[in-house]
Amino acid sequence: MTLTSLTAADVAAVPEAVVATLRGARRVLTVCHENPEADALGSALAHALLVEALGGTAWPICADAVPPMYDFMPGLSRFRRAPEPGVAYDLIVVGDCGELERVGPLLRDHAELFGRVPILDIDHHKSNPGFGAVDWIDPSAAATCEMTTLLAARLEVPLGIAGGQLATSLMAGLVIDTATFQHPNTTARTLRVAAELVAAGAPLYETSRRLYRTKPNRQLKLFGVVLARLESAADGRLVWSRLEEADLAATGSDASDSEGLIDLLSQSATADIAILFKEAGHQTRLSIRTRDGGIDATQLAGTWGGGGHARAAGATVAAPLAEAQAIVLAVAERLIAGPSPA
Repeated sequence: MTLTSLTAADVAAVPEAVVATLRGARRVLTVCHENPEADALGSALAHALLVEALGGTAWPICADAVPPMYDFMPGLSRFRRAPEPGVAYDLIVVGDCGELERVGPLLRDHAELFGRVPILDIDHHKSNPGFGAVDWIDPSAAATCEMTTLLAARLEVPLGIAGGQLATSLMAGLVIDTATFQHPNTTARTLRVAAELVAAGAPLYETSRRLYRTKPNRQLKLFGVVLARLESAADGRLVWSRLEEADLAATGSDASDSEGLIDLLSQSATADIAILFKEAGHQTRLSIRTRDGGIDATQLAGTWGGGGHARAAGATVAAPLAEAQAIVLAVAERLIAGPSPA
């Protein structure tokens, strides 16, 4: 395989243990996190395609159904909600999960399988503690799909295989986790990876258009409802809004339509911290964004056992929406105020 953009150092960043583990596997589950987005879906499908290119058999699975907004990505019909019964799996590849619990109810419902079969953990979240038999964690990568592109190069698997599914899947993950290369996580290596994917036929323009400039009317209505609730504190350095479960029914939306809301909140000209509170029964989910060079988002999310990246993180608070909002905002304001004088 001829690579025109990647450097030798780019390809050498893939650990030998990851290569050996994948080469030696024959029956592989490739798993992504619950409530999946394009980096999770794209990397899980790409891991399956790599296994198959090496002569093995793979089954991509996700606890939740694939959101309709990703139906432009080829090959996603392969995803199943649970492992195939009776298969003697010899490897589980978990991608884009900052902790194993992010695979959701799959872990609870198939605890014996996850406890018995070796796990290859491929992830770019800073907060990942390393839960696999083999771990490849690279917080410098903009997306897990960036890492998986390097893995394909290291394995000498052409990016154009499967009728372009591999390159297209990987590009979707890059685009969504960088906002089409606008976020500060975009590095020179990210752009080199993107160049290889474009050269392999990945549709960059169409992927960006579908992920960032195409929204159903119900989603626009939902955005309007949530943005109308925008509030701020600390002289505008803290901004937030809330998504109530009733909003989904009122606008004819579903949970996947909330994708992108936190990125709109983070566009505030004054905000150091932007938070979206999502009502989830008796719990509240947090999506957090912070300004480049400022407060570490994982510091706030970690208060409730969450994690992610310095600029984008999430957590679940075991409290109803109103109670959780009061608790989280108090902690966020303290972070903005900084350490107390000695």
